Amino acid sequence: MNRFFSDNAAAACPAVIEAIAAANRLDSAYDGDQWSARLNAAFGQVFEREVEALWVTTGTAANSIGLAMMCPPTGAILCHRDAHIENDEAGAPAMYNGGAKLMLLDGPGAKVSPAVAEGACARIRPDVHQIQPAALSITNATEYGLTYSAEETAALGDFAKARGLGFHLDGARFANAVVSTGASPADLTWRAGVDVLSFGFVKNGGMNAEALIFFDTALADKAKVLRKRSGHLLSKGRYLAAQLLAMLDGNVWLDNARSANAAAQVLAEAAGTRLVHPVEANELFVRMTPAEAAAVRAQGFDFYDWAPGEVRLVTSWDQDMDAVAKLAVAIGAL
Repeated sequence: MNRFFSDNAAAACPAVIEAIAAANRLDSAYDGDQWSARLNAAFGQVFEREVEALWVTTGTAANSIGLAMMCPPTGAILCHRDAHIENDEAGAPAMYNGGAKLMLLDGPGAKVSPAVAEGACARIRPDVHQIQPAALSITNATEYGLTYSAEETAALGDFAKARGLGFHLDGARFANAVVSTGASPADLTWRAGVDVLSFGFVKNGGMNAEALIFFDTALADKAKVLRKRSGHLLSKGRYLAAQLLAMLDGNVWLDNARSANAAAQVLAEAAGTRLVHPVEANELFVRMTPAEAAAVRAQGFDFYDWAPGEVRLVTSWDQDMDAVAKLAVAIGAL
């Protein structure tokens, strides 16, 4: 079976496996090891400034801990109604900070605009009867595979700053967005006003390590406490830190994302007018009837039924390009 179901199902890349093996020796526990000690400097090089970098095991934990640092239990987090924190994290953001509300916004392709966000805020009375926004969260690339440019992100950063909101970026596929836009990691984050980034590695060739990047470094100390309290301070954290360092070394994280994005473009060309959204990263949403989807599956391809008459295809860093070419032929023949 040729899997195009999810990049979560892809293998861990060789650099990660080798790094885990190299870290498999006696060292300090928790985050006191030599690998964890190198994270701030390594990520600082990527983002061209001082940062605080924490490893965690899941994107849900990264999102939830990061947002809890910016939003009190009595506040609200602005996000798109199709955001992962709304639809796929079982209420974790509210649990981690003790009850914050998600305030849902609309926008094509799961993208948020300053105008829509401002309109939502303008409808809220500044009194004790309504929850006041405390943070804005966006996803790059979005849940529908669209990317925010540096300019679009900066416009949202300006909105957040004017409203006094913390600005969080869910970067589960941040690498794919960097490759797609051609913008620097700095321009897509802190230079655009982002305070906290959930930097995804698992979808891009990691095994079980994600990074939580604080550009507002004052937030990091409290985040370390919540990481411990929520069960994400692993006693052998060196294995997570080693994975992150290995993917940053030599820009493996970017090479992996380029491979996934390139595979998606081959399929996008074959899908043509069947595409529901432009393909800007490594996700495709393709119109297929149930009979058409069954015909493609019968040829040995696995993918997700997203909505009536619509399927989702996700390409991975290690996608077999022969399988990609065969799927492109199958889609083109529908």
